[in-house]
Amino acid sequence: MALSRAQTNSGESLISSTFASRYVRTALPRFRIPEQSIPKDAAYQIINDELMLDGNPRLNLASFVTTWMEPECDKLIQNSVNKNYVDMDEYPVTTEFQNRCVNMIAHLFNAPIGEDETAVGVGTVGSSEAIMLAGLAFKRKWQNKMKAEGKPHDKPNIVTGANVQVCWEKFARYFEVELKEVKLREGYYVMDPAKAVELVDENTICVAAILGSTLNGEFEDVKMLNDLLVAKNAETGWDTPIHVDAASGGFIAPFIYPELEWDFRLPLVKSINVSGHKYGLVYAGVGWIIWRNKEDLPDELIFHINYLGADQPTFTLNFSKGTTPYAPINRLASSSTKF
Repeated sequence: MALSRAQTNSGESLISSTFASRYVRTALPRFRIPEQSIPKDAAYQIINDELMLDGNPRLNLASFVTTWMEPECDKLIQNSVNKNYVDMDEYPVTTEFQNRCVNMIAHLFNAPIGEDETAVGVGTVGSSEAIMLAGLAFKRKWQNKMKAEGKPHDKPNIVTGANVQVCWEKFARYFEVELKEVKLREGYYVMDPAKAVELVDENTICVAAILGSTLNGEFEDVKMLNDLLVAKNAETGWDTPIHVDAASGGFIAPFIYPELEWDFRLPLVKSINVSGHKYGLVYAGVGWIIWRNKEDLPDELIFHINYLGADQPTFTLNFSKGTTPYAPINRLASSSTKF
């Protein structure tokens, strides 16, 4: 048992035990707020000891997320953890870092923007939120088009492979979009572009391709999907677009397979999401959604608030959130990440 001895002003000697104090004699209530408060060091010890029963993050190979960052990054995160990024007037430098990240990633994905142009995108809490935002943009743009043509706009659908991550199913269910899945087959465990295009109809808001399947890490053939969809759009008069879910592959393909055409080099790719916490070298809880240009993000989805100061545009599902890691992108230059 760890004991420590303290001397009071009156000369009285006190013995303190870390693991045998009166605050740990009974278990803390699990489902109700405690009736009595306890010292901060006791609360820390109790909670920290219980957290030791968790697994070791460094040994976690199952959830595809970064579990270690350089100590300098840890320091930056700790120094900024109390900042609420949404308050752009209060934290303008943090806002600037966020904008820099969006622009760096847009250029990495070959967005058709000039050196001095501002990219269209936003930081998110992982790729799940990014996919929700992308899906909402596709749905609203499709609805506006159908309304303008005087056609029904109440039955949108989206085409994906059956190997998509659960966030796509969440989007379809939460936002009332029919999910049309291309079934997998023996020996072919990603979406077949030809079968995907067969499922496309006038109510399809987009086809979602995956760059790095959750099942086996395989890249789907976005180039073939684009070419087949260009032909079908020309034949039917539709303008069905593509979204690329690059949660896993977005920070791999540009460096290892730079000649692979999967991004904004393809004309029908209108938006791309990527996770920072997979191969972007940051802890869990960071992602981005990048749009090809401003026309692909309907203005009516962007809210403008002023109760925190000046006019601030926002397009996110949540409001308050922590800052976006900026250091790892600058720490590793593009040349140093080519294997």
